[in-house]
Formats: sequence, structure tokens, C-alpha cells
Amino acid sequence: MAIDYEASLDRPSAGQTITPLMRELISHRLDALGYRVGLGLSERFSRDRPRFVDHLDVIKFLCKDLWTVVWKKQIDNLKTNHRGVFVLTDVKFRPLSRMSMANNTEAVARAQVHLIFPCGIIRGVLSSLGIQASVQAESTELPTATFQIKTSGAKG
Repeated sequence: MAIDYEASLDRPSAGQTITPLMRELISHRLDALGYRVGLGLSERFSRDRPRFVDHLDVIKFLCKDLWTVVWKKQIDNLKTNHRGVFVLTDVKFRPLSRMSMANNTEAVARAQVHLIFPCGIIRGVLSSLGIQASVQAESTELPTATFQIKTSGAKG
């Protein structure tokens, strides 16, 4: 049985329904692709730099240098609890900047799908630089995106 992959996660093609299993598979694939892109970006843009001393230096590199390479601007806000949890906020996140719908609630729900690939990129960059972490993203108002990074062993 052939499956039509023309549909996106947020808008299936006519007559097609996205099952939870399909949604999970597509999400996993997007995350994996982002991870590989993040590995490559990190290798390319950190090779001529001195070794990073701690996690905060790596996060700053991600927020300033790599974010500029990928999304043409730096992160707007970086917060940390100094125990392995970092919150990155991009007020005008480019992948969400052109999304518009009459119903803002619907737009925010559909925006979540567009945050899977960037989460994978962040995980790939961090992994390449020796930090194992989980990354979660949310958007409560378009085009703002917030990424929460929890490094392994993080408290809080």
C-alpha cells in the first residue's frame, strides 16, 4: 500500500487523515534531520575556535554565532538557572514569522510542528560539542518561539 507523503503534519491532503503513529514517525524524522544538520553546522563553524570551557560558553556560541548563521539574527533572550537548564527566546523566529491565520489559537497549535526541526538542530549542535541534552520548544504567540534546553544531570 502506497502512502501519500505530500501532506504536512499540520495540513493533510484531501481525504487523508494523519494518524498518531504517522505524526510520531514524521516528528521523529524531522528531529533526526535537524540533529544531523546541527552536527554539521557545529563541526563547520566551531573548528577554528578555541575549545569551549563550560556549558554556558557552548550555549552562548549557539545563541550568537550559529543562530545568526541559520536564522540571520541572534537569540533575543537567554536565561539559565545555572544548574543545567537554559531557556532561549526568539521574539521573531523566522520559520514562524510568515504564519498568519484568522484564529490565533489555531495558528499557535500549527506552529508547534515547525519547531521540531529547530529542536533537532539545537540537540545536534550541543551533542557535537559534548553536551547531551533534551530540547523542548513552544510558541504561545506568533512569531515568538521559546526553546528549553535541559542538559543531562540538570537539576530543576
